[in-house]
Amino acid sequence: MAAIYQAAHRRASSLMCKLHSTYVRKMRYLNELKEDDSLCRQAQTSGTFYLFHNLSPFLQKVGEKYFVPQLSAAEMKRILEEFKETEQWIEKSVLIGCSDEHIPHFALDLGALEKSVIESELKGSFTNLRKALFVVDGKDSPLLASAQSLLQWHDSHQYCSKTGQPTQRNVAGSKRVCHASGITYYPQMSPVIITLVSDGSRCLLARQPSFPQGMYSALSGFCDMGENVEETVHREVAEEVGLEVESLWYSASQHWPFPSSCLMIACHATVRAQQAEISMNRLELEEARWFGLEEIVEGLKREPRSSKQDDGSFLPWFPPKQAIAHELICEWVKQQTSQPA
Repeated sequence: MAAIYQAAHRRASSLMCKLHSTYVRKMRYLNELKEDDSLCRQAQTSGTFYLFHNLSPFLQKVGEKYFVPQLSAAEMKRILEEFKETEQWIEKSVLIGCSDEHIPHFALDLGALEKSVIESELKGSFTNLRKALFVVDGKDSPLLASAQSLLQWHDSHQYCSKTGQPTQRNVAGSKRVCHASGITYYPQMSPVIITLVSDGSRCLLARQPSFPQGMYSALSGFCDMGENVEETVHREVAEEVGLEVESLWYSASQHWPFPSSCLMIACHATVRAQQAEISMNRLELEEARWFGLEEIVEGLKREPRSSKQDDGSFLPWFPPKQAIAHELICEWVKQQTSQPA
């Protein structure tokens, strides 16, 4: 009876989806895969797989371009058999999306297998995610980031925080359950604000000690418990550079997998020019300073390798276009150049 009910439910859902857009049908299908283990297990036999090795995605290079290959279920079966592994490996995959044609996409980490042998077999390489995000096509970057974040979440949430008992994941990897306590755990993101501060004619950028040489970016920080976005912006700007925000507005948001799945909430903030003297928090920042429009425009043209000078110093350069900080800086430039003289 349960099988008959599920089949009828899927037919009814399919009929309803015909009345909706491609996007709605796609989202409804993904939701069904997350909630129906048998349906998701069936989808694993016809889906495509993105490979990782200890959270590093697999890439192939053709000429000067990098690609993220999608392996079919049949290819995955062949590879796993070749490495003397059973198809139970596929059950460790996580659902990360699907095409408009309802071909599901999964991510699978093969960290227990020999890395060099897999790379040789598939003619590619497992690449550090930070590098991968900036060399692959823009449409693949969010998928890799989501996949890595979800794989990492499962790796670090194998036990219940209340009972200490092992948690069990569903087939799609969209949740974990502790059967001892009845608690269901869902993947979560930490909210982080990233703010471009301006005094009207200049914008403020800073460096953290961990940044690559010469790179400056907007101020950022995690939201504290109980804070809203506006309160976090005011606090972070005050803490990091000793300035009081006069006004702010939201720009956009971006999922960012570092250090472990963050939701970057991008804002612009203004401070009064007559109160714009920086008092830097040296526990958090290495340097912070004001940049004029001309210097920002030149910095946007510069690449990391071209910023190094003969004397060993570095000219300022800014995060690449895949990062939301880049969008904030470009928005500020556009605002400055569109203002009447």
